[in-house]
Amino acid sequence: MRTPALAILAIGMASTEPAAAQTYNPAYPVCLHVYRAGANYYDCSYTSLPQCNASASGRAAECAINPYFAGVENPAAYRRHGRRAY
Repeated sequence: MRTPALAILAIGMASTEPAAAQTYNPAYPVCLHVYRAGANYYDCSYTSLPQCNASASGRAAECAINPYFAGVENPAAYRRHGRRAY
């Protein structure tokens, strides 16, 4: 009973592929998608679309807004806790 179970486990472990890394870097708002034969990739290291477009110029690439950009959180608005005159 153990031998078939171990064989199935060994086959399952040998046939699995490594997990893909995260494609988008959440620290930057703009990504450059580069198209190459056999190797398309994203380079998410741009702070603006004009900066990315300058890098994409003349290449098989396009710029896109990063859907996973974490953004800058706005601090909570200051509220004054006092009496209101009605």
